[in-house]
Order: sequence, then C-alpha cells, then structure tokens
Amino acid sequence: MNSPTRTVSAFETRAPDADLNDLRARLAAARLPETETVYRAAPDPRRWEQGVPLADLIEIINYWRTEYDWRSFEARLNQIGQFRTTIDGLGIHLLHRRSTRADATPLILTHGWPGSIAEFTHVIDELAAPKNRDAPAFHVVVPSLPGFGYSDKPATTGWGAEKIAAAWVELMDRLGYHKFAAHGGDWGGVITAILGGRFPKQVLGIHTTLAQAPPELTTDGLTAGERKWTEDTRDFWLHHAAYAKQQATRPQTIGYALVDSPVGLLAWILDKFAEWTDTQDSPFETISKDRLLDNVTLYWLTRSGASSARIYHESHGGINAVDPEFKIDIPSAISIYPRDIEKCPRTWAQERYRHIVRWQTPKAGGHFPSLEVPEYFVKDLQEGLAAVLTASGRRS
Repeated sequence: MNSPTRTVSAFETRAPDADLNDLRARLAAARLPETETVYRAAPDPRRWEQGVPLADLIEIINYWRTEYDWRSFEARLNQIGQFRTTIDGLGIHLLHRRSTRADATPLILTHGWPGSIAEFTHVIDELAAPKNRDAPAFHVVVPSLPGFGYSDKPATTGWGAEKIAAAWVELMDRLGYHKFAAHGGDWGGVITAILGGRFPKQVLGIHTTLAQAPPELTTDGLTAGERKWTEDTRDFWLHHAAYAKQQATRPQTIGYALVDSPVGLLAWILDKFAEWTDTQDSPFETISKDRLLDNVTLYWLTRSGASSARIYHESHGGINAVDPEFKIDIPSAISIYPRDIEKCPRTWAQERYRHIVRWQTPKAGGHFPSLEVPEYFVKDLQEGLAAVLTASGRRS
C-alpha cells in the first residue's frame, strides 16, 4: 500500500453549471415507457412488483428537475471537510471531521452500493460532537469507495474488498490514526469485517449492520424467528438479486445506461431504496426526496454508474468469497435491522464474529438505517462502539 506520496490534500466540490443544466435538460427530454401492467392503489408495496411505478418516477423526475438543490448538498460536503490522497496509484476521496473532544476515538465509516458518502453527511456532527457528554466522540472519516463519487475509477481489476480494507488502514495511518474503530453496512459491512479480521493491531473494534455467517451452517437449534431470517435471506438471493448478478457479470453493459441516462440511474437506485427500506409502500415514507437525490446526483455528476457497479465483479459473494474460514476476534457490535436484505442469526454470526460484545435487533429500519432512522442509528452506533471500546480497553 505504499505510494510515491503520503500527502492528504484538501478538496472542494463545485459542479460546473453546464453539468447541472445538462442534467435538467436530459430530465426534461426523457423518454419513458408505458405504465406497468399491474396497477394497485397506493399505499401498497405490491405496486412495485414490476419495478418503479411510472407515476412515482414521473413525480421524482419533476422534483429533481425543478426543485432539488444540489448546491446545498455540495456546500454541506465542503463544510464537513473534504480531502483526497493517492493509495496504490488510485485517488481516494474522503470526508474528515476531527472532534474537539480530547477523548475522541478515530472512526472510519464505510458505505456500500447503491449508497455513498451521502448516507452519513447528516450524522457526522453528532458523532464528532455528541450533545450527550457521556456519549463517545469520534474523529470521523468517511471515504468514498474506489469507483464511487470523487474517488478515482480503477483502470484495472484488483480493487476488491480485501484491497480496499488494506487501503483504509493506510488512509487512517496517513491521517495520524494508528488505531481506530470501524463501522459499515452492505459492502461497507464486508470491508469492516475484513478490517477487523485482517488488521487486529490497528482496529480497536467494529460495529456493523451486516453479519455474514460461514457457509453451510445447520438450522438445527434456531428459533422459528431465526429460521425465518435465514429463509428471507435465501429468498432474497434467489429471487431479488438480479441487479447483483448483472453488476457482477456485466457491469460495463449496465454502466452505459447508468452513465448516459439520469432517469435510468434514478430508477435503478430508487428500485433498491423502495425494496430495501422499512416502509409500507414508498421509500419516501422515511427518506426525503432531497436525501435520496443527494445520493443519485452524486452518482450522476461523477459518472460512477459503471465504476461503482464493478465492486460486485471484484468481490461478489462477500466475506465467504474472500475466505470461508475467515474469523474476527476483536470486539464486535452487530445490529440487524428488521427489513434488511440479509439477516444472520446470532448463533451463526458468532461462528465468525467470535467476540460479540453487543447484539441488537432494532424494531424499525431496513438496509439504509442512517437515512431511515437516523436518530436511532446514531444512538445505536454510539452505544455499540462504547461497548466495543470498553472491551478493547480504550474506555473505562
């Protein structure tokens, strides 16, 4: 992970007006298909059986074109503090907010797909400067995965979860953080687990919303609820994961549509937010249009539809593809949200995460808890990491 320079340089975001005007023009000129052939009155999750309903898409397209304010989100990124550094020849973008608390712990937050750093921009302040003085404070680092956002797009294969985890260790070292905690969900959960298992000397402990069990464990001894979790997870990968297979096998092909058409990109991402959130019908029951469009517009302006999809080509299968025997012995806090797409029973999880110090099953939330239930998410993250740091000897 050595590079010619270890410099971490300040970075500011400013999309050209021409790019924003082009986006609005493309939205205005969009060619849309006919309505879906299965109609149900809202609210009804079955409205989405064939994908994003036409009426819903038209509404969000019009909002994106006429009301959404990218400049506001852009200003927020610059306010937090943006930086870039080069690791193994690849430029890595990050948000970095240092806490003023003397007892603050370095913390790296890793997003997944179809998320981005936009998943965390609204929770960084509370993590760095918690209103409750008894809550732990953190120096917060939020990198953009390779191929996502303002990070560079890999020009060769090899940037899978293992290499990204090693890059994160180098990144934290460059920031002066030789020991740190880590959190992630989705691909961020895979990378966080690898950080915990491969780098126990640097990583104090982890918090994750994704636990992937070793392969071929028996359901003997599981409760009825835990069996339902395993059935739901199996059903997801059998019947709802065509997007993952497409991006794992043909990321370039889908990438043409995602980079050329903002409507195609919006629908591709909105479909997942609808299916993976804890809602009765629309993801906008819990996530505002602005929050979702912050994320989608970041993908659009950075032309990262194809490059972000390639993480599936590099790492499809998650931890078990990395190493079926993989173990994590450092303190771990795990929260399994009720509407997430993968739910692992604790008895299975502890076969891999062998020092679980806190296990939570929240009552609400899905795959994007920082966006769906942000106040609960922050509290859960603070309490989970407090348990992790106590177990590691960092806090008394």
